[in-house]
Amino acid sequence: MKPVYKAHPWHGISIGSDAPDTVTTFIEIVPSDTIKYEIDKESGFLKIDRPQKYSNIVPTLYGFIPQTYCGDKVAEFARSKGAEKIELGDGDPLDICVLSSHHISHGDILLQSRPIGGFCFIDKGEADDKIVAVLMGDQIYGKFNDMSELPEGVIERLKHYFLTYKNLPGEPQHCEIAYDYGREVAKEVIKKSMEDYRDLIFNPLK
Repeated sequence: MKPVYKAHPWHGISIGSDAPDTVTTFIEIVPSDTIKYEIDKESGFLKIDRPQKYSNIVPTLYGFIPQTYCGDKVAEFARSKGAEKIELGDGDPLDICVLSSHHISHGDILLQSRPIGGFCFIDKGEADDKIVAVLMGDQIYGKFNDMSELPEGVIERLKHYFLTYKNLPGEPQHCEIAYDYGREVAKEVIKKSMEDYRDLIFNPLK
């Protein structure tokens, strides 16, 4: 019998044939987690990044889109939209937070989500976009088609999390949101990240 191996969540799982309208999403952490997990790029397993030091807990399902990469094209696109402080992409797969009315108890899972917007997030001069999406089939959030339709409180809560989740006492804040955007721009960001991923895999020395 041929041996079967677990697919690497970043490289071995398809983004989906309907991307960027709907995307396969790998969830790393959920709102009940008090530990921040992230994918180990070499092995594909989840690893502990750090315990959450304060009461700032991720407000949505949070993970990344397989076969994407924040590189030169993502950074160039952000600069073209006015984020002049961005120097390069952060070198990670594209982050995504997924709104759902359902309690999902743990990460390390795959789901299908529909992007509706996002944030042009800057971390130490690097493009670190956060796509906002809804869980496919969700009875509450599934009705939203664009981030502009969300209650303002939901958007503000997401912004607050991303602007403070790396803060440490006595250290300067180095994260900012250059602008937020709706569904059409989110789709363009995903397309650019797919192009960056192809460059990473097929032209690694470019």
